[in-house]
Amino acid sequence: MPCVPTQDEIRLYYQTVWQGRRTGDIVLIKTLLYTGVRVAELVALRLDDVDLDANRIRVNLGKGGKDRLVPFPATFAETLALHMDAMRHRGAVHLFESNWKKPYSTCGVRAMLTRYAKTAGLTHPISPHQLRHFLFTWLKTQGMDDALIQPYSGHESRKSLEIYSRLALADAQDHYNEAITRFPV
Repeated sequence: MPCVPTQDEIRLYYQTVWQGRRTGDIVLIKTLLYTGVRVAELVALRLDDVDLDANRIRVNLGKGGKDRLVPFPATFAETLALHMDAMRHRGAVHLFESNWKKPYSTCGVRAMLTRYAKTAGLTHPISPHQLRHFLFTWLKTQGMDDALIQPYSGHESRKSLEIYSRLALADAQDHYNEAITRFPV
């Protein structure tokens, strides 16, 4: 089973990112958190892949060479639009580019996430894939059906999503343990 950060770890992690006040890092990490895109897909995103009106991002040639659309919350659209505008003014093509007009590297993104985890005082690093696992596990705990998650995740089949159901069971066990303390017998 993959390591999935807890909600408390995600809150602490994001609070650390927010306190860093690096707007590009905030947008990048929120993009990972909200969309569940893989890190290689993230660094390949172009500005014209983002549809701010529909609140979705087109992932071109994702894992297995497949294209898909992933949603993001409407509450994130304004932040994303401001980031995109700043990137366009710099002459960027990609959603996340360095000052040298090169797309971020997957290693660079991983290193950034690790730095924030260390700054947050977490005992383990946070990887882009762990953020992906967190999103899909969280959606399962919220009752979202596999049939709705599967197209966004980029998994070949719903069977691939079983891992998120198993991970959500651990959360269900915690809720059960807490609730059973109030059981009348």
